Amino acid sequence: MTTPAPRIAVLIPCFNEAAAIGTVVADFRAALPGAVIHVYDNNSTDGTAAAARAAGAVVRHEALQGKGNVVRRMFADLEADIYVLVDGDDTYEATAAPRMVALLCERGLDMVTGTRTGGGAAAYRRGHRFGNRVLTGLVAGVFGDRVSDMLSGYRVFSRRFVKSFPALAGGFETETEFTVHALELGMPIGEVPTAYKERPPGSASKLNTIRDGVRILRTILVLVKEERPLPFFGFAALALLLAGLGLFVPVLLTYLETGLVPRLPTAVLSLGLVLLSFLSLACGLVLDTVTRGRKEAKRIAYLSIPGPLALGDGGHEFPR
Repeated sequence: MTTPAPRIAVLIPCFNEAAAIGTVVADFRAALPGAVIHVYDNNSTDGTAAAARAAGAVVRHEALQGKGNVVRRMFADLEADIYVLVDGDDTYEATAAPRMVALLCERGLDMVTGTRTGGGAAAYRRGHRFGNRVLTGLVAGVFGDRVSDMLSGYRVFSRRFVKSFPALAGGFETETEFTVHALELGMPIGEVPTAYKERPPGSASKLNTIRDGVRILRTILVLVKEERPLPFFGFAALALLLAGLGLFVPVLLTYLETGLVPRLPTAVLSLGLVLLSFLSLACGLVLDTVTRGRKEAKRIAYLSIPGPLALGDGGHEFPR
């Protein structure tokens, strides 16, 4: 007796992508014939929803603006065994999806990232490429070097990833959350190189290099604070302690020479900084215990959902 084929849902968040969405839907219908294509329109004004519906997609709407808000709604609404998330701008190759799905099933992975290759300067702007390397390096340095393209919008997820993912981001920083969530829970993950191409005529990028880069950097700092509170507050404690001691040493030397403390405000400030350093360290120790409890709860929620290996016992083959 064979296991039923896994249910595959292709998730496409869209905002003003009428020029590209029809091609994206058609390409993924051809690449994954058994999948259901879901397009979530995020307040488009150019006929994106009508174009997606005409191409054969199931179209729904999300009023809260921002990719993260759309992803949160998708993950909450849709039931499937495997989820393929891709942008609606026709910059990712649909033919890579079967390879990504097959890798996830065969190796029992929870996330497979389509790492971008090629594309040239027009498709993958120099500022975006540089920012991606910097931000990916920051996350790798803190959470582990297991992802080479943190900001890729092309992912395949297992059901247990999707249903255990908190989805707190509102915008493009949701990709950072994907990566940190997988690394923090020690999930099995993989990567598949995918061609990255230029947008079709009439389609414009919604990503602002500086604004969204700052938002992603802020998200990384918040995640470090929440997931690594002891190093975060420990570093702050060390900085405050060094500043306090730096201010105190001249006061101490003057006192040893003259027996007087003429710079009393400096002495009080140095004492305050040292006290703040110990307070910061105490906060880090307390929050580290709280974070461990949260991590255990997330891990238990993750383990309560069957993994992708349960889908691989039926001998299903996916195109290569």
